[in-house]
Amino acid sequence: MNREKMISDIANNQTIWDIVIIGGGATGMGVAVDASSRGYKVLLVEQADFGKGTSSRSTKLVHGGVRYLQQGNISLVLEALKERGIMRKNAPHLVHDQSFIVPVYDWWEGPFYGVGLKLYDLLAGKLGLGPSKLLSKEETIEHIPTIEQEGLKGGVIYHDGQFDDARMLVNLAQTAYKQGATIINYAKATALIKKDNIIQGIEIEDEESGKRYNIRSKVVINATGVFVDTIRKMDNINADKIMTSSQGVHIVLDKSFLPGRSAIMVPHTDDGRVLFAVPWHDKIIVGTTDTPVDDFKLEPKAQKDEIEFLLTHIGRYLIKDPEHKDIKSIFTGLRPLVNDNDKSNTSSISREHTINISNSGLLTIAGGKWTTYRKMAEDIVEQAIILADLERKPCVTENLQVHGYHSHSEVFGNLAQYGSDAPEIQRLYNEDNSLEKLLHKNYSVTEGEVLWAVRHEMARTPEDFLARRSRILFLDTDASLEMAKRVTNIIAKELQKDNNWIKTQLENFKEVSSNYKY
Repeated sequence: MNREKMISDIANNQTIWDIVIIGGGATGMGVAVDASSRGYKVLLVEQADFGKGTSSRSTKLVHGGVRYLQQGNISLVLEALKERGIMRKNAPHLVHDQSFIVPVYDWWEGPFYGVGLKLYDLLAGKLGLGPSKLLSKEETIEHIPTIEQEGLKGGVIYHDGQFDDARMLVNLAQTAYKQGATIINYAKATALIKKDNIIQGIEIEDEESGKRYNIRSKVVINATGVFVDTIRKMDNINADKIMTSSQGVHIVLDKSFLPGRSAIMVPHTDDGRVLFAVPWHDKIIVGTTDTPVDDFKLEPKAQKDEIEFLLTHIGRYLIKDPEHKDIKSIFTGLRPLVNDNDKSNTSSISREHTINISNSGLLTIAGGKWTTYRKMAEDIVEQAIILADLERKPCVTENLQVHGYHSHSEVFGNLAQYGSDAPEIQRLYNEDNSLEKLLHKNYSVTEGEVLWAVRHEMARTPEDFLARRSRILFLDTDASLEMAKRVTNIIAKELQKDNNWIKTQLENFKEVSSNYKY
């Protein structure tokens, strides 16, 4: 993927696009994959980097949603479990089985959670990742050696999916591109173009050059997550607010706190949410909180009481209580929740998605979650076909392999997350073995991966690489700051940027990284 070429494509292309998508997160990119793979002419624009917002800040789970099962929302769980199976089938290099253990400290918890998780298995059917079962105290300790043993009766083990959300998004972008879509990051939608009060396209601004372009389209899809109301207000200043949100905070700890392969799932915390402690990239993610927010930001920041909440709750289940000094990174995401009259308890609001069509023809999709991104995309494209009177073409994404597909990517070792692209990165090393230099002594990320990200994954800044092409900012904030200068210099050389650009980018990254530190 080459950004300069795609900017040139829109500058020189005076034809009308079939579908223009605003928003480069999970939903928008899913729409781009769906629409382009059907054969439509598709353009996607994203105001920042792909996945800069919520889509890179999830708990990294591909799941049916045990919480929604508790709420009795069987239809959402069924849909999500089906989509979990499809994601694992189409992107096995990124989506993996993860075992979860519910620790049991009261006599009634084992049978109670055991029955619920058997229902979870039943709903998954043939797409299940493994059967749930009751564990003895000894078996539970074997799986989780650091579990708090005082009062422990046993546990319940079940299976769900885990993935790397930002890497999945990059691969979806590459998939859409291979299917013919034009996708551009750092391109902000600044206005909707109308004729006779019907939307005819959008105006965008290239955030790098400052140039503006008018884009004509048969239909415009608003897939901007928590920011959908901003675009809806562009269409109609009096549009009702349909989006609410809560922020979910995660803390990252060293692997020593949970050295086994199994995750911990706490089904009920003080605020009613499910809490997870999940192994990920040789660290432990603990999350998530549920704090209602009204101010939606690209860089939300954790509140001190949220961090205390996570430390306190996970400390109840571990022999060694984690402290503030043990936190390697903190990341915060905003949930795109469809407005509900009762905003006091956002944990009870459904994650089902909704589609809205304005009088001028703006198509908006709101709500949903990562696991159901593909189905959400299918639903909105079906609406777009009707609205724009496009030639009907069937959805093919249920069996469409995601870019990087490789059924045994673990053979590539430290490059496993790149799937089928791994041999190409290895070829870079063979051409110049200096590119195998590690960026940090504690992590396997190399200089060659920075070049690959710039040349093939549209990374434009050190943050793009350190936060989303690799995940170092999310794993170890201090290490990412130590890498930042080398990463910035490599990007600057590749993109032919000057020293002022380098200085600005380093200052920007230092400011962003402050949100990930306590």
